[in-house]
Amino acid sequence: MRVVVCITGASGVIYGVRLVKALHDLKHEVLTLVSREALEVMRYECLCVDRLIDMLRKWSSGLWLENELSSPLTSSSFLVDAVVVAPCSLKTLSDIASSRQGDLVSRAACNALRMRRRVVLLIRETPLSTQDIRNMLSASEAGAVIMPAAPAFYQGVRGVEDIVNFIVGKVLDVLGVPNNLYRRWGAGTLTRETLPCAQLFCSEGS
Repeated sequence: MRVVVCITGASGVIYGVRLVKALHDLKHEVLTLVSREALEVMRYECLCVDRLIDMLRKWSSGLWLENELSSPLTSSSFLVDAVVVAPCSLKTLSDIASSRQGDLVSRAACNALRMRRRVVLLIRETPLSTQDIRNMLSASEAGAVIMPAAPAFYQGVRGVEDIVNFIVGKVLDVLGVPNNLYRRWGAGTLTRETLPCAQLFCSEGS
């Protein structure tokens, strides 16, 4: 499967980075797009930006910034199986919903929608305005899957990795990619160490 992963300027860049690595590890072809705003968010949330870009290059068949319109992804003749925007900023959502193809990210997503390919928008913002919800409806009507980055806790949580893996695993589920990144409902028994309420409210020995 050839998947385009677009990392935009919402908090939660780690979702996109983890998705790129997961697809690479599962032997799928990954093409990565990074917006200018995502580079700014990386400086707050991630490793050294240069090191992170090097990691993304290692896991990707190609990596482009949003203004590199010479990329083959500008054309719908370059066939892909899916586009995932993770995280998807509200600006990017608006551009895709209105088909305003002003950069490589929105262009790649709109191309995929035109070709009836799977498009997943991992929205990472709260709260949402009425216009944001309208934009999500418009994108959904155009064929996109709207997926809020809303982790569940029934799988047990030991830390950030479990929260991120749950969301990334759900994205892979939508793409039809088999994975075991998260514990599915009803699978196994949770321990005290993985119960969120126990971790937050109960001291040791209580």
